[in-house]
Amino acid sequence: MKTKQSIVFTLLVAFGAMLGACSKPEPETATTPYFATNGWGEGVAIVQHPAGEHKDGITYVSYQGLLEDPYVAAYDHEKKEWLGPFKAGTSTLGKDPKGKIDSHGKPTMIIDDLGYIHIFYGGHGGDKAIHGENPFGNSALGENRHSVSKKPLDITEWEDLNNISPFGTYNQAVKMDNGDLYLFYRHGAHRSDWVYQKSTDHGRTFEAPVPFLKHKRRADGIGSDSWYAFATKGLKDEIVVGFDYHYCWDQDAPRNNRGGHSTERKNLYYMTFNTATKVWQNIHDEPLNIPLTKEEADAKTLAVDTGEKWTFNGSTKVDAEGIPHIAAYIGEDIGWQIGGPKNARYFRWDGENWAGNFENGLPIGRGDFLVSGKQIRFLLSGVDPSVDRTIVRWWESQDGGASFAPGKELLRFGDYFEPESKNLYGDRPASLSNLDSPGSAASAFIRNAHPDARIIVAEKPDGTPYRRMYLVGDEGPIRRRTQD
Repeated sequence: MKTKQSIVFTLLVAFGAMLGACSKPEPETATTPYFATNGWGEGVAIVQHPAGEHKDGITYVSYQGLLEDPYVAAYDHEKKEWLGPFKAGTSTLGKDPKGKIDSHGKPTMIIDDLGYIHIFYGGHGGDKAIHGENPFGNSALGENRHSVSKKPLDITEWEDLNNISPFGTYNQAVKMDNGDLYLFYRHGAHRSDWVYQKSTDHGRTFEAPVPFLKHKRRADGIGSDSWYAFATKGLKDEIVVGFDYHYCWDQDAPRNNRGGHSTERKNLYYMTFNTATKVWQNIHDEPLNIPLTKEEADAKTLAVDTGEKWTFNGSTKVDAEGIPHIAAYIGEDIGWQIGGPKNARYFRWDGENWAGNFENGLPIGRGDFLVSGKQIRFLLSGVDPSVDRTIVRWWESQDGGASFAPGKELLRFGDYFEPESKNLYGDRPASLSNLDSPGSAASAFIRNAHPDARIIVAEKPDGTPYRRMYLVGDEGPIRRRTQD
């Protein structure tokens, strides 16, 4: 018997075919600014990174597609041609008969030294009924999975490897100079350790998970310590990790007074992992006890105390000189379920302190940044209230991130202010809900990005779970022929 969801999908396909049969074919020169229309839910996110990679003149991109399955497409910069998207695996998320979208299993991509393309996807902490007890925390939904291309640099055929923990979510892939692959993720639902798994054979096998951020009950007994992290390659043998603290309150905790799960997060932290010596250190090169507890994190790795402001972590990196830089999204708690709107913020290590401020001129939005000496450039996608549109543009600083000014606009789309729409975030005008959850999502930068293809942006048209997917670079979105 067909489900309601499958019947609706069949009818939509039939209706589309009917329209196509009755309409004139598009001219061969017609193009669209987006490369796919089957993005689903959030599509992409900064925390699942990298979502794409540029290699040998081709940019490969991944995103969450129809029913939360991973899809991969590729753009040939010399031929100016798109290939795909192709389905690269099947997620256990997104198959709810009621149509619930989870979006925790968005894909992460890395290309190994042999040219095989790896996709990690599908997890939101694992399912206790299927996978048993989580040794590093609790469970929720889905199953963390690993797919690899059957041929090097070929996105048309994929196979499952089934060689990573099913309990993972928020996958982050790192490749070292010697070819070793590291997969970082949270090993379960909110009350779980963050771990990494290492592969020395191009991702064909992975060693057992190793915890590096510890979850545990809070001393006040009304919640648990939890974390959100961003791990990426530093210089030489080093991996750098930026993270913030999540107050995972119990349902009846006094601080969790807004209904549902609390999203309260505070502070920014920084540490490094030397993959050669296996030593974790803080910014002062002091060794850390791993897995790191909240108490030791506060004492030895705290970079920015955000006070009463709520955070949402962004990307962390080091520049060519090894200087650390942290991006985050920070805002006042004004009583919303999510705290309130959060502007992009930036901090850098000046040799003695973390320099930065909460009033640097950056807007509400999501994206990534580049560093060249004192010049800092953010590429952000977010709603501009003055024009009621989502705008993707550069924001530039010439003073080391103390202040930013708007730069080149690359893309604008949509009208996401819906006065009659359902209010999901508390007692306030529904139009304001779009400021912190705008009609777009953005990835971190593509690995080894070509200047014409730096970031993936997902646009959500009103009233549909689908997203249009854009690949945006210095000249704007890379266009695709409509007939393709």
